[in-house]
Amino acid sequence: MRRVLPDPVDPITAREAYAVARPRPADRPWVGLCMVAGIDGSTVVDDNSRALSSPADTQVLLGLRSLADVLLVGASTVRIEGYGPPSKPGQRVGVVSRSGAGIDLTRPLFASGAGFLVLPADAPTFDVDTVRAGTGDVDLVAALAGIGELTGAAFVQCEGGAQLNAAMATADVLDEINLTVSPVVSGGDGPRLTLGAPPLLHRFDLAHVLEDDGFLFTRYVRRR
Repeated sequence: MRRVLPDPVDPITAREAYAVARPRPADRPWVGLCMVAGIDGSTVVDDNSRALSSPADTQVLLGLRSLADVLLVGASTVRIEGYGPPSKPGQRVGVVSRSGAGIDLTRPLFASGAGFLVLPADAPTFDVDTVRAGTGDVDLVAALAGIGELTGAAFVQCEGGAQLNAAMATADVLDEINLTVSPVVSGGDGPRLTLGAPPLLHRFDLAHVLEDDGFLFTRYVRRR
């Protein structure tokens, strides 16, 4: 992997590239989004992201996970991608759902104590750590404050899916976007990065570009 912008470096590791300052906002943790998408914008092929990825993309994901205190993931993505307990000691995984329907608390993610739920206040009660915010849907601004209180997190990494990404963008709580551009065209009607978001316009600044085997690893930081 090589860094193209800024200040070209070859080689560079994912951890070296992403271990940067992330100044925590006053009322919540710093929030980053990590996703992969093809040239034509699709974030999945056959319902998951594996066909879009590469060994270097995996290293970027793992490098960012090693820096994050909490991973935040939609309930359907947890099921489809098979999330288990994180490898980083003490790291926790927040699973976001409107109702908690279909969440299996016997899965190793929850049995290990690493998993917790992020639900609206009016969702059913579950015998697991839960952050509750909003009514009918999760109020992500309040939920992130609650996640900070529950876990002491300074850096939360959101890993999709597209509907959770859309909700995060709509709430304007994304401080950075780490987007891998996979050199494939997959066609189909796979979801784009922020599926279902209303019209909005949030400006980000390009912080770096890495390259490996035709894959581009971009990091954008929210303009303040």
